[in-house]
Amino acid sequence: MNVFSSVILAVQMLAALGMIGLILIQHGKGADMGASFGGGSSGSLFGASGSANFLSRSTAALATVFFVATLALAYIGNSRPATAGSVLENAPVSAPAQTIPATGAPAAATGEPAAPAAEVPAAGAEGAAQIPTK
Repeated sequence: MNVFSSVILAVQMLAALGMIGLILIQHGKGADMGASFGGGSSGSLFGASGSANFLSRSTAALATVFFVATLALAYIGNSRPATAGSVLENAPVSAPAQTIPATGAPAAATGEPAAPAAEVPAAGAEGAAQIPTK
């Protein structure tokens, strides 16, 4: 199944690059509009309505291949079995919250004995202590 999706992805990329190239080399219909007002050889204002040349037909074929490949990749991606539960249930669990010492530099850095560190909880106070009073 993985090889099949890789082949479809390669076909999709080639179709996308081919469409980009074909679209960029096509002659726009707006370029003929100036010729119709200024004496060019254009037959109508926006060109013939039913004419489709090789480039436009090739672009349509590549667009069809691109959309079919996109639908196939979406179907393959959706048909894989999903894990049970939510994304958060499958996430790795981090370490519990630690206490933060209130003193500055450690004793090993200064060479002096360390003062006893007062432990400050990492989370703020809860309940009535959070409500400001006058």
